[in-house]
Amino acid sequence: MGIIHNWSKILLMKIVVFYLALGTLFTHEIDAISSYEWRLLPVLSSMTDQMGMTVFLLLHIPLFAVIVALVASRNIRTRHLSRLVLSGFMLLHAILHIWFSSEPNYGFVSNVSNWLIFGGAGLGAIYLALAFRDYRLSLE
Repeated sequence: MGIIHNWSKILLMKIVVFYLALGTLFTHEIDAISSYEWRLLPVLSSMTDQMGMTVFLLLHIPLFAVIVALVASRNIRTRHLSRLVLSGFMLLHAILHIWFSSEPNYGFVSNVSNWLIFGGAGLGAIYLALAFRDYRLSLE
């Protein structure tokens, strides 16, 4: 009983951590509009601000739909792999923000913006650590 109870608590914690990471990513993308993120992206930066913002915003509709479909898939393997990839992306995403932070068009300067970016990366790292722990335990 104790082992199953501990396992279910860790599973619940892993799920909560993942969805908080996903929430920070989605909220960051809302924040990206006020920070003019499209100005940093190769094709969108060549457009007028109105057109760049519109394309940036509209591209997030299918992007978010695909992400939600994958991470909530009924197929356990698809769901697990998608959550691992997205959690890894959260780390890469933070690195990209560090990389672009010296660009003149970089607009993510508020504490909230940084919390969303780097808090999401931290949550992604926690999820990956918990998933690695699960993997190690499955080998025993």
